[in-house]
Amino acid sequence: MNMRRFYLFGFLLLLTFDTVSQLSFKLAANHAIPLLIAPSWLLRVATAPWIYGAVLGYLGAFVTYMSLLRHAPVGAAFAASHLQVVSVVLLSAWLFRERLSLAELVGCALIVAGILVLSTNQADARLADSAVTPPTDDHPGS
Repeated sequence: MNMRRFYLFGFLLLLTFDTVSQLSFKLAANHAIPLLIAPSWLLRVATAPWIYGAVLGYLGAFVTYMSLLRHAPVGAAFAASHLQVVSVVLLSAWLFRERLSLAELVGCALIVAGILVLSTNQADARLADSAVTPPTDDHPGS
């Protein structure tokens, strides 16, 4: 698999894990109402299936992000990891009927634009580095 596909698949997987965990927390919070400071409330929250979705989502996101950081530039990886903000906002509007304000839509557009600018900048930097860096001789004196 070439690196472009690796990044695409990895960031889509990261986006999925992060989005699932955030939406699961929302569903768990809905299930946790009414809030009580009592063992019965804690048991109700701890046994809600959405809590496990949130925990598994975070674990999956952690493993995926660590794998991506082994290969991807940290700046681009960090920026792309925030695309989940956009996916959570849009899916929350659809699933939970939350209203989107113009400011939220503009913010989402700016996040996407920032990620695109950073990824383009990273690609340009890699091209410039490969054009300037001379090839290395792995076997000197052979």
